[in-house]
Formats: sequence, structure tokens, C-alpha cells
Amino acid sequence: QVQLVETGGGSVQAGGSLRLSCTASGYTWRWMGWFRQAPGKEREGVAALYIGGRATYYADSVNGRFTISQDNAKKTLYLQMNNLQPEEPAMYYCAAGRYSYSGVWWDQRHYNDWGQGTQVTVSS
Repeated sequence: QVQLVETGGGSVQAGGSLRLSCTASGYTWRWMGWFRQAPGKEREGVAALYIGGRATYYADSVNGRFTISQDNAKKTLYLQMNNLQPEEPAMYYCAAGRYSYSGVWWDQRHYNDWGQGTQVTVSS
């Protein structure tokens, strides 16, 4: 059974940090990433990486503050979020792609499986 389970969401003050985790099971994916959706807004890509690779990809808005990483032994994806801003509260989703593709990493059509999300709240 394919399953992606996010944990680590919560409430922090602006400038604070959180680390999200996504535990994956049931498949060996090629890509994994983090997306977020704020109320009334479209879901957007935050960061992604190729499983087993070194390259990481970030949205311009989080580059330098967020770090995506993987622990293959634990089959877990992480997102370290530092200096969270008041405009960043959202539901954060873990997503995974089963196939290699050539295209932009934030294209959600290439992610086959999604977690239920974990809520992040930032207070000013």
C-alpha cells in the first residue's frame, strides 16, 4: 500500500523554524517534493529532489531558508524551514513521483502520490 505520511507541522512565531518529515512506504519513487497550499491560493511547489541524487530544487521564495533532504535508509523526506514568514502559513504536502521525466520540478502532474498534509501556522 502506497503511503506518504507528513509530520512536524505546528505553530511558530515569525522568524522561527520547523522541520517537516514525510515517511514513505509502498513504492520506490524517483522524485519527491514538498508543496504547500494557503487558504484561497493554488498549491505551489516548495522544494524537490531526485531520490538518491544530489540535486535539490527550491522555489525562489524559500531558497536560502528551507532545506530539503532525504534519509534513504529511513525512507524519509525532510524539509527544514528556517526564518518562517507571516505569509507562509499553509498546509504542507509531501508528494512523490514514480517516473523520471524532463520538465520543471514544480509541475504537479509528475507527482503520482500525495500525503494528507501537515498544517504550518506562523504568527507575527
